Amino acid sequence: MAQIIDGKAISAQIKDEVKEEVAKLKEQGCEIALAVIQVGSDPASSVYVRNKKRACEYVGIESVSYEVSEDTTQEELLELVEKCNKDPKIRGILVQLPLPKHMDEDEILLAIDPKKDVDGFHPVSVGNMVIGEDGFLSCTPAGIIQLLKRSNISIEGKECVVVGRSNIVGKPMAMLLLRENGTVTICHSRTKDLKEVCKRADILVVAIGKPKFIDDSYVKDGAVIIDVGIHRNENNKLCGDVDFEKVEPKASAITPVPGGVGPMTIAMLMQNCLESNKLFGEKN
Repeated sequence: MAQIIDGKAISAQIKDEVKEEVAKLKEQGCEIALAVIQVGSDPASSVYVRNKKRACEYVGIESVSYEVSEDTTQEELLELVEKCNKDPKIRGILVQLPLPKHMDEDEILLAIDPKKDVDGFHPVSVGNMVIGEDGFLSCTPAGIIQLLKRSNISIEGKECVVVGRSNIVGKPMAMLLLRENGTVTICHSRTKDLKEVCKRADILVVAIGKPKFIDDSYVKDGAVIIDVGIHRNENNKLCGDVDFEKVEPKASAITPVPGGVGPMTIAMLMQNCLESNKLFGEKN
């Protein structure tokens, strides 16, 4: 039987640690606020925003909400971002994606002060991650590293395969595994013999965006499987990119969906808000 990696328990542990640190900062007269900007009322985005607000409340970070209409112009949104950049109380700025089609996501993300980029998407944050400097780490990949470490799964020297090359998960995931001394291969839609490459993996991270795509034929005995995907199947039940029932008997450890990677993203966002004060607070 595979070890089931419990993302809910590990994320709760991280949030409790952040809560303790935030309380200490408050005793020193230091308040941390996170600005959350949502454009429009996309139902999935609204759920994410609500969960972020709830997490802020739990750890003691003030959540400053900006919910603006879908027909807001790019210029108006940029002005709002700049207002948050200049507010000394706000330590982190999060613009909920996706944005409406008439907006340029890259330009909006670039406008966020890198010292407040708690999502870890700004090119400065990405560059710091690549060269190993201090800075914000993309929340989902950073959460996966914590899942592995806190489950006593060693990364050093392991053959790590990442399926997916998105800027939000695949690429930063590969960099963070490399930072932990893993030997990393990135796979994507043009990879030849994908199955054979995946079967080499001691640690297989799947972020491909296709429900139950990875079955037991992609997995070697004893591999650690991290499933980043989240979908609803034909019965409206949540499932991942990995066919859990087929893969679990072969794996040594595996993340479930739901309750695996998902809860870690918001926990690491809270960690980044705390880091914003440690790393850059005095410069704001």
